[in-house]
Amino acid sequence: MITETSFLPDEPTIRMDGVNHGYLQGDHVLGDINMALRPGSFHFLTGPSGSGKTTLLQLMYLAQTPRTGRVWLFGVDTSRAERKVLTNLRRRIGVVYQDFRLLDHLTAYENAALPLRVIGRNEREYRDDVMELLHWVGLGERINAKPTTLSGGEQQRVAIARALVNKPDLLIADEPTGNVDPEMGERLIRLILELNKRLSTTVFIATHDLTLVKRLGAPVLRLENGLLMKGSSTGSAYGGEDE
Repeated sequence: MITETSFLPDEPTIRMDGVNHGYLQGDHVLGDINMALRPGSFHFLTGPSGSGKTTLLQLMYLAQTPRTGRVWLFGVDTSRAERKVLTNLRRRIGVVYQDFRLLDHLTAYENAALPLRVIGRNEREYRDDVMELLHWVGLGERINAKPTTLSGGEQQRVAIARALVNKPDLLIADEPTGNVDPEMGERLIRLILELNKRLSTTVFIATHDLTLVKRLGAPVLRLENGLLMKGSSTGSAYGGEDE
């Protein structure tokens, strides 16, 4: 069982107790997930394709509800929270989706700024910040481009800018460097690390890039056949209780 609850100084950013999930009767994509991520922590999630990584992330950002078990987010039991409360919780999360989910009728700038527009921020207050973020991810010359004219790597960078623009308390990323070259991937990870250090944002990144995992040396969780284990920065894993 993976849990950090016993030595957390504060309420965990996210906690899962006995979470099981599947899509068909008798199907178990995830089995008995128990974990807690402390505020400001940085974790990688690894595992083979089909092991349930994306499903676990979806449960974390409340896109799905578990078949059994409970998910606490920022100290709130999401199974008992009202819809308005869940909406407010989601606004504290930045998500980098593997399929980007950009709106084709909006420019790169408008897509990146969307989380701020949704919560009613005035553009005069955030325009410079959004522009600076797009420059940082290498899209300063593409701010007016629509997603259909952007490469896969450029779309990925817009998606990352959108996830970071609201300075979230929790950042969840599904293969955030999967469509960019190594140099840009390194730059994007440095940006995420800075967010983690400066704002104590809790970061949880699913990736197949074990070279990146090994280089950063951050704690690793690994999914194998729907079971969550504690892994090493080299990508190996072991089961059992935390020490």
